[in-house]
Amino acid sequence: MARPLPAPPAPPAGDDALGEQAWIEVIQKMDEVYNDLLQYEVALEEKNAALEESHQFIESVLASISDILIVCDRDGAIIETNPALQHFTGRAAEALVGTPVFDLFADEGERVRARHLVSIHGRDGIHDCELHLRAGDGTAVPVSLNCTPRLTPAGKLMGLVLTGRPVGELRRAYQQLRQAHDDLKRTQGQLLHAEKMASLGRLVAGVAHELNNPISFVLGNVLSLKRYAARLTEYLGAIHGAEGVPGSSAEPAALRQRLRIDRVLEDMPALIDGLIEGAERTRDIVDALKRFSAVDKATPEPVNLTEVIQRAVHWVEKSAPPGFRVVLDLPVALPCAGSSGQLQQVAMNLVQNAVDACAGRTDARLEIRGGMTAGEGGQPATIAVHFCDNGAGIAPESLPHLFEPFFTTKPVGQGTGLGLSISYGIVERHGGNLTASIPDTPAGGACFTLTLPAAGPLQRG
Repeated sequence: MARPLPAPPAPPAGDDALGEQAWIEVIQKMDEVYNDLLQYEVALEEKNAALEESHQFIESVLASISDILIVCDRDGAIIETNPALQHFTGRAAEALVGTPVFDLFADEGERVRARHLVSIHGRDGIHDCELHLRAGDGTAVPVSLNCTPRLTPAGKLMGLVLTGRPVGELRRAYQQLRQAHDDLKRTQGQLLHAEKMASLGRLVAGVAHELNNPISFVLGNVLSLKRYAARLTEYLGAIHGAEGVPGSSAEPAALRQRLRIDRVLEDMPALIDGLIEGAERTRDIVDALKRFSAVDKATPEPVNLTEVIQRAVHWVEKSAPPGFRVVLDLPVALPCAGSSGQLQQVAMNLVQNAVDACAGRTDARLEIRGGMTAGEGGQPATIAVHFCDNGAGIAPESLPHLFEPFFTTKPVGQGTGLGLSISYGIVERHGGNLTASIPDTPAGGACFTLTLPAAGPLQRG
């Protein structure tokens, strides 16, 4: 607060004008000094307010820190703690301040170890060192401690700052993180399996049609063989029954003509060949399904990518609209290493996406072309296969998000948004890459490029 200015002493009587001037200058100087004092007092009050605010802020921060915090002097005496340590030890701040920091450790062995670490590494700092502290209930609790030196501006050691967290909390957090990671891996596996089953479901119409043909002519041939067997049984019965009977020599010939035994004998090879062909076609269909749905092996196996793509096209075409046409321009063999079933899932997904994108077009077309490029500088050869359709295309703003999980450009209920994401992951695990682009052609559409490292010559078993 401002104080009243003291009255100046009265000048002595009889002073001349020079004496009065001196007194006036003295009064002015007193006025200036008083104003300076007022300004200093205001500034001091502002600094005290700022200091109090900083002190309250620091106290609130210390109170909110969940980790243990200990500040001690160079002799190891505690000079400051936070509520986390008080809660851990069950002691008030007044009881902790002034006590040696090493008394907080669980036993003499831990105290010796702590002193040794501080004496050797205290000036450089100690990080994530596990020591046991004595908790408020008397138990020894492992704590992950960090120790940082407090230095003066001149670099002289003033003391130490110790922070720590009970290892039990860290272990619980690690276990929760590990559980979350395991759950994520399990969910990823379930999504992969679900998408694979969705791809398998798309094969049902084609499989039903494909199996129906061989089964139908196998059944027809079997019925014909059944009738032929009845005729042959009757004929052979007549032959064996006529032996030794007079006048019966002409009867077998007439019976042979009536039963058309010669025609039966002519048809038998064709019927048997048809049965074999139908059985082989059925076996091939089942074998293809087994390869697609088999559990993937950890060890990569030789794969002919051309055959994989041909199978994928063959199956998807069965359920595609009648006008959809696929043009294949691939070499006889594109050898790579990996899982045939997983790569077929990728190829089927790309072909099926082209079918969906071309829906409603009378000139729907998918062109699949590819080849192998020799590596440079000792690098292995690379397989590149392009799947280009003339469908609705891809919006430029959607291009960066195509391979993100659950992103789809299909109408609600017609896509899960997982097909391309899972395909991208499969290709990546095979050491390759899957990209999308918008072709600069009048036909428009979209183009997906599958690249994989080539393997040596394909070993056929």
